[in-house]
Amino acid sequence: MKKVLKWGSIVIASLVVIIIAAILIIPRVVDVQKYKPELEKRIAQASGRPFSVSDDLRLSVFPWAGISFSDLQLGNVKGFKEKDFLKVKSFEARIKLLPLLFKDIQVKKFILNEPRMVLVKNKDGRVNWELPQKTAQPKKDEKIPAGKISETSLPINALWVEDFSIKNGEVLWIDHTSGTRKQVSNINLNLQEVSLDRPVQLKFSAVLDGQPVSVQGSVGPLGNVQQGPVSMDLTLTALNELTMRIKGALKNPAVSPGVELDLNVAEFSPRKMAAALGQTFPLQTADPHVLNRMTLNAHIKADSKNLSVSNGILGLDESKLNFSMNASDFSKPSVKFDLDLNQINLDRYLPPKSDEKSSAKQQDQETKSKKMEMSKESAPGPIKKADYTPLRRLILDGQLKIHTLIANKAKIQDVILKIHAKNGIFNMDPLKLNMYQGNVSGKATLNVTKDMPESNISLIVSKVESGPLLRDVLEKDILEGVMQADVTLAMAGTDPTVFKKTLNGKGELLFNDGAIKGIDLAGMVRNVQSAFGVAEKSDQKPKTDFAELKAPFTIANGVLNTPETSLKSPLLRVIANGTADLVKETLDFRVEPRIVGTIKGQGDEKQRSGIMVPLLVTGNFSSPKFRPDLKSVAKQQFQEKVLESEKVKKILEKDELKHLQETTKGLLKGVFGQ
Repeated sequence: MKKVLKWGSIVIASLVVIIIAAILIIPRVVDVQKYKPELEKRIAQASGRPFSVSDDLRLSVFPWAGISFSDLQLGNVKGFKEKDFLKVKSFEARIKLLPLLFKDIQVKKFILNEPRMVLVKNKDGRVNWELPQKTAQPKKDEKIPAGKISETSLPINALWVEDFSIKNGEVLWIDHTSGTRKQVSNINLNLQEVSLDRPVQLKFSAVLDGQPVSVQGSVGPLGNVQQGPVSMDLTLTALNELTMRIKGALKNPAVSPGVELDLNVAEFSPRKMAAALGQTFPLQTADPHVLNRMTLNAHIKADSKNLSVSNGILGLDESKLNFSMNASDFSKPSVKFDLDLNQINLDRYLPPKSDEKSSAKQQDQETKSKKMEMSKESAPGPIKKADYTPLRRLILDGQLKIHTLIANKAKIQDVILKIHAKNGIFNMDPLKLNMYQGNVSGKATLNVTKDMPESNISLIVSKVESGPLLRDVLEKDILEGVMQADVTLAMAGTDPTVFKKTLNGKGELLFNDGAIKGIDLAGMVRNVQSAFGVAEKSDQKPKTDFAELKAPFTIANGVLNTPETSLKSPLLRVIANGTADLVKETLDFRVEPRIVGTIKGQGDEKQRSGIMVPLLVTGNFSSPKFRPDLKSVAKQQFQEKVLESEKVKKILEKDELKHLQETTKGLLKGVFGQ
């Protein structure tokens, strides 16, 4: 036994002496420069591109194993006009050898100085970073054992890096297909206190197209990367405008990656960020001062199967949105959300309206001429249908609340909308809101199970002041009264033109205690000349007061028909019927007013005698035309005062004059139409 121990000790001592001798002698005996050409040749063959390094290539073994060199150049493959793919001004790395025997990595320094990489995409789509690869085909019967990934572990027991730095790096991106060129310069990365048992301090900075970007903070400890969690606390600053902090942890990064973190984005200006990048802001808004302030805070938890956002707060200009969301099963997403918005004026965020009609006409003419040229050059191809498959897969359950809303200049409060969706059918029920001292309730459905979307909506309007509403929305003072409505509509398609053509439905509008402004129906009845501009005009704006205005209607394929719209007032009764073509935007109505002989209140519905002057309303929506139906008036007056008078009847009853009665009626029928 003693001999065994003796010889064992001798062998071990001899190995130690040999290792020490190798560490001391090899760097002095081996001529690195002698093998440099062969090294360059092998790397060039492996990469398929020229490779060279300067003559100051050095190897060291003791006390630190290390390598250093300068002026490394790795060229591009054939077919690219750019000469270099990668250049490195200098590189130095030093690591202890003996601790490697115990899976203990101790790095003195790892310094990469002024690396420069040029990434190129040619016009033919080829890229210069692809390397020739020999892919080994897996054996057909080879299977990866279940749980193999979970059994893996870090190949080291300990890690320590004193200095890890990348200094003054640069990445240049050139895309010849689009003619774009992007540059990231002054890239600096420094890692401090790199180990497995404490957080790694990180500092990164760069300049993106002339604008600074930086990240700093801590990550780790990394020793438990197998099962996690790996903490992080990072702050990103960009363009001297955006500051974002991410604080949380990576969970199970090696097995089932996930993340849980708090996201905080300090107030910044999207418009200033676009300006800093030298780009025109992508959105044109009616108010150029919106999208100028934005903030975001949220708690995010996500893995490969679920995503949840809680305590979300989005600030946009004067608006504040509190939100939460949960999504699961991303192949067939199931999304739940809750949105609560304090206020927003949507009109400020819409595209601006052009006030110059001439420029609009000129643009229309240019558009028409371009379309004609295109139609001459080539026949129009088939219109690509929208793909609603993602919407059909979506399962949605959410609620939206808006406390104050301005849309199309209408002032709306306390909006509540609940949305449920499954298998391509979206139900919005209920829909509630308050506006102009009244309220609106209803429900809507959107069906995308077919290629042509179908939608329908039902609304009940109660006690809404129509005057202020129309003045705000249409900027016209044409009607007053408390409005009630019950409307059901259905339509198909996504284009407004298709909407109008497929619009069907029915409903009834009711206005109480109001007035129609701009029209004096009673004056038209009393005096045809003053009503239609022949007589002198009064300084007082004409209007027609009413106790009740009721308008039942139906819509068939975009054509609205009202069989008996009625207006009632103490001195006037009006019946109107006709159509409004929503597609052509034309009107065709006949209005029959009648003066009431006595006043007995709003409940008096008896037919009264009096002069009746029917009105014809024609033209289009933007410029309706009003004119008296004089033919109808003449026919009525002649019928009542001539043909139906007792004296005329007695004369015509004589046998010798009966044929004259029939002849007279025939002549009058030809004159008056009926």
